[in-house]
Amino acid sequence: MGVKVFKFGGASVKDAASLQNVVEIVQRYPTDKLVLVASAMGKTTNALEEIMTACWNKDETSFFHLLNKLSEQHLIVLKNLFPDPNHLIHVEIQSVFTTLESRIHLPQGTSYDFEYDQIVSLGEVISTLILNAILVQANLASVWVDAREIIRTNANHREGEIDWNTTESKMKPLFDSLFVANDMIVIQGFLGHTAEGNTTTLGREGSDFTAGICAYCMNAEQVTIWKDVPGMLNADPRKFENTVKLDQISFYEAIELSYYGASVIHPKTVKPLQNKNIPLYVKSFIDPEANGTVIQSSKEFDHLIPSFISKNKQVLISITPKDFSFIEEENLGKIFAVLSAQNIKINMMQNSALSFSIALDQEKVKLPELIAALADYSITYNDNLELVTIRHYNEKTVQDLKGKKEVVLEQKTRETVRFLLKG
Repeated sequence: MGVKVFKFGGASVKDAASLQNVVEIVQRYPTDKLVLVASAMGKTTNALEEIMTACWNKDETSFFHLLNKLSEQHLIVLKNLFPDPNHLIHVEIQSVFTTLESRIHLPQGTSYDFEYDQIVSLGEVISTLILNAILVQANLASVWVDAREIIRTNANHREGEIDWNTTESKMKPLFDSLFVANDMIVIQGFLGHTAEGNTTTLGREGSDFTAGICAYCMNAEQVTIWKDVPGMLNADPRKFENTVKLDQISFYEAIELSYYGASVIHPKTVKPLQNKNIPLYVKSFIDPEANGTVIQSSKEFDHLIPSFISKNKQVLISITPKDFSFIEEENLGKIFAVLSAQNIKINMMQNSALSFSIALDQEKVKLPELIAALADYSITYNDNLELVTIRHYNEKTVQDLKGKKEVVLEQKTRETVRFLLKG
């Protein structure tokens, strides 16, 4: 029995018309068994994060205002898809919103991240209940399953780490049995659960990762991520002109591009697929007949087209020992311990004899706290920089990209060149 895994992101399930489009896409695969992984609808996750903040602060006015606004948005979709007010889906969705409403009356917990997972996870629960209902309404043999009972993680809330053995032992026999009478299984992206039964999430954009988890556990034939772009492009069209679609790249290249900040594929998604050599397709839900991009094992085509990745609002921090001792393993160990304790991720780093420089996302670092924690060192920094990475560069692409901007820092290997640019 061949299984395909399809992942539909927020943009592809954002309203009634989008959900109808998903039905039309899956109807193109009448002979396949499909696992359908869905994100929350549209900007629901952002809205739930605001609701979570209001709930944590016990700001009932904001909480109920935001909750009612989100509920109304989903009610419009429901009325368009299921005009009968007695349809079971109305009851199911109202039950989820009732659960969400009850959170404001609970005593404030001790862990923000734990509470975050209990609230923000409900976006995917709602979207998948609606998706499954519309598939059933279209006379498709579809069944809804709860990722909060199948995908096992540790208790690292908001960034749950997968327990692969437990997850596979739960998923494989259940899905195999469900596929006897059903052609489609609908499951939430982004969600998991601990051994104690508490809901966890897998990190922002974790729905792609869920698709990889399902494919790995089910030994799927392939994974397709359906997006509003024709495939993986060699650059963000909002930042670069004359972008080109990458028809075929390797798992290795996809991981490299993800690491440097390309946003099409979640960095964790590729590894389980590469481990079992399961090809990953990125296709357009606007033009589902088009070929898209395939990510697979061969590196044959990786070098043909340069890829450009830009990250704005970077801060370059230079750290120097006050006693002019060398930057060696002992000092680096202390610095990395501080960065780890503050959950800071490095985008670029470089060291000399007396200085260690790191580029960070400006909005994700609390600079006064970091400087205070590194009080043994002299700290200087430049902010509002742009970090640009070119994979498979040539001199023309480098010169065109630098233009008249000031290069603050440059790194170059055989395949990749990176610049921190000012201006």
